[in-house]
Amino acid sequence: MFHSICKTLLHSRNCYIVTAYHNPSMVVPLILRYFSSDADNPHSFTLSYLTKTCGLSPKSALSASKIVQFESSEQPDSVLSCFQKFGFSKIQISEMIRKFPKVLCCYPEKTISPKLEFFLSRGASTPELVKMFTSNPWILSRSLENQLIRTYNILIGLFQSEDKAIEVFKRNPRVRCNSPEALIPNINTLRENGVPESNILWLFRKHWLCIEAIPIKFQKIVEEVKEMGFSPLKLQFVEAIMILTVVSKSKRDGKVEVYKRWGWSDKDVTNAFKKYPRCMAYSEDNIRATMDFYVNKMGLESSVIMNSPVLLGLSLKKRLIPRGAVIQFLSSKGLVKSDSSITTLFMCPEMRFLEKYVNCHEEAPHLITLYNILVYCRALFGCSLKKRII
Repeated sequence: MFHSICKTLLHSRNCYIVTAYHNPSMVVPLILRYFSSDADNPHSFTLSYLTKTCGLSPKSALSASKIVQFESSEQPDSVLSCFQKFGFSKIQISEMIRKFPKVLCCYPEKTISPKLEFFLSRGASTPELVKMFTSNPWILSRSLENQLIRTYNILIGLFQSEDKAIEVFKRNPRVRCNSPEALIPNINTLRENGVPESNILWLFRKHWLCIEAIPIKFQKIVEEVKEMGFSPLKLQFVEAIMILTVVSKSKRDGKVEVYKRWGWSDKDVTNAFKKYPRCMAYSEDNIRATMDFYVNKMGLESSVIMNSPVLLGLSLKKRLIPRGAVIQFLSSKGLVKSDSSITTLFMCPEMRFLEKYVNCHEEAPHLITLYNILVYCRALFGCSLKKRII
């Protein structure tokens, strides 16, 4: 225990080991200094810097201070200055630090600038660069030579295009492929099965990690998708591959049971999956709530959703509940029929819905008020209002 404490104490807050670790006579004074200073005001300078200079909230600063500590502003100041030079705002820098506090320990000239300059030199604009790193500051922990450049070069070989290679990074920058060469067998499998390059690129953009799957496992999933009847030429083919790769069989089985409670058979679930693979991506609670809305609140047959599973992808709080209230009002006045055709009211774009089903009626002012109130309340309070509203 004593040895462990000594090792902890003898790591300075500037990320280097104090040489006194090899001098036992220095241990006791250091222990006394550690407990006396930190007991009074732990990480006081770090906390002050994170809140006042970096703009973190007290809670985020406390969390970050458990990961990084420093006794002077020299190192973190150089990091902030580097990002500002590349066009990052204070708010964006604060967001990066909140997500990845260790960025403050990076050396700008060795770790940060080369990566930013690499992406700029490959066609990324400054706004794209800022967005990429603000959303995913963990890229800075990747090796430029061994990971980022190697992966980029392999993508150029795969797509025969620098624009498409940089597009992958821009769309899905959290690349963490330690061995980019592992991508090649899975890309070849997709090509051998006739998947268009545009759909392969879509898969890269949406879910990079599924193409990092073990080649044997990936090949089995591709075969399973083919046996279900998916056409390799259609986007649903790679969508199905993505879902089967990232959603475990046990979770898929649980979702199948939820659908069965609404009268679906195994075949019905498979057919719905073929039409809209993402129906297996939603949580069991989400599926239950959405089916309950359509069947119990709107009076639709379960088979309507089974035949048009894309309805499961509509936001319950942002679209379904506000529109549902308007549709119920119109139905009560005999202005729309309460049958399966009302699903088109949920599917149509916002402006068309307002134009065709709200603004054209005498009750338009009332309907607009009702609709706007529900949209506002749902955004403000979330799904907890569901039972009160409908």
